[in-house]
Amino acid sequence: MQNYQETETVSVELTVKEALALGSGVKFAQNPALSASAKKKVLQSLERKLLPETGKAIDYHFIEV
Repeated sequence: MQNYQETETVSVELTVKEALALGSGVKFAQNPALSASAKKKVLQSLERKLLPETGKAIDYHFIEV
């Protein structure tokens, strides 16, 4: 695994409501899963940055079964 510095960044595209739910803890009665969705997006972005190999497709024709 690479040595990541404090200054490295990741980008996550969130809706305004997702950002509010994640950043300030605002609850949206009509969509209670909104903050969970935002957290999932952030975690997926971190995984792509920290574990880039996991995003690649598996070449099944190379696997001997």
